[in-house]
Amino acid sequence: MVAISENTKGGRSKMHSKKFALIVACASITMMFAAFTSAYIVRRAAGNWLEFRLPTVFFVNTVVILLSSITLQTSYHFFKNGKEFMYKGLLVFSFLLGLLFLVLQYQGWLDMTAIGVELTGNPSGSFVYVISAVHAAHILGGLAAITVALVQAFSLKYRVTPKRKLRFELTLIYWHFVDFLWLYLLTFFVIQS
Repeated sequence: MVAISENTKGGRSKMHSKKFALIVACASITMMFAAFTSAYIVRRAAGNWLEFRLPTVFFVNTVVILLSSITLQTSYHFFKNGKEFMYKGLLVFSFLLGLLFLVLQYQGWLDMTAIGVELTGNPSGSFVYVISAVHAAHILGGLAAITVALVQAFSLKYRVTPKRKLRFELTLIYWHFVDFLWLYLLTFFVIQS
């Protein structure tokens, strides 16, 4: 995993301000999803709730996003250790896996519609659509960060500088965050069904 503390002064480690800001942002996003899942529980208890099984594609999607975290982490490892070809290749692969996650997410929504669970139908389905769509929007943010990493990887001469390392670490932290957020959401939906 990525080291969070960096600068040391007088024996104390200090977190980079950009990492701190990202962690605060992730905490805010976590609170938003906690509010969504709390609202889900409250609304479910009110009745008129349609029980349905999540489409299998959501579970396949979980494997895809976990694999993308592994490939991105490995890309970072190769970046730091001078393995330029592997670093770039795995960075591209991570981006493609992120896109695949979004495609499979859309397929999951289509599968839900096919079994009669529509966005504007019963609140149980509406919650799944909205929560997973907001998560997908956060995946798009992660893909934007990976896109910046790709542009730098292929347009700049390969060098491991503190600035590039920090940018990659920020991308990693965010990507791992949205990965674990999806695991939480899927587990929540399974437990609640």
